Amino acid sequence: MLIETPRLILREMTPGDRPQLSAILQDEETMVAYEGAFDDAMVDAWLERMMTRYREDGFGLWAVVLRDTGEMIGQCGLTVQHILDEDVVEVGYLFNRAFWHRGFALEAAAACRDYAFESLKVDRLYAQIRDTNTASMNVAIRLGMTVRGRFVKHYRGIDMPHLAFAVDRADATK
Repeated sequence: MLIETPRLILREMTPGDRPQLSAILQDEETMVAYEGAFDDAMVDAWLERMMTRYREDGFGLWAVVLRDTGEMIGQCGLTVQHILDEDVVEVGYLFNRAFWHRGFALEAAAACRDYAFESLKVDRLYAQIRDTNTASMNVAIRLGMTVRGRFVKHYRGIDMPHLAFAVDRADATK
């Protein structure tokens, strides 16, 4: 267990989380910002990449688990990403569609923001969001983030315009 909130536990994902992870990554609507659902090999690669990040960086996207039931409902955490020509720490969040619109993404992401500032001592935390993903933009704004720039990611054979949202530690602790 890494982080606890009133309703959630964030912890490292394990191979045992693959079925719940697949339910997220293989859902067309959930994965629209990624240009569609992942196949089995892509899910396996995603999970392996997170476990590698835990070992190499000490953090990654974590399993988000309901405290009351122990059910994994999403993933949220911190990763190193290349945004606006520099390597930065980013907060990311992706939830099972059955749990959207209940404040879980904001609750988990706020806990990750606080962890980044308090435990990792980062000065600025980013979120890279595809310019069509209004729901994720709303979470970033509620985290205190503002747009710092625009960039294009080339992913799955497509150029995808993104916004670089960020919040500075000094602003988040006021």
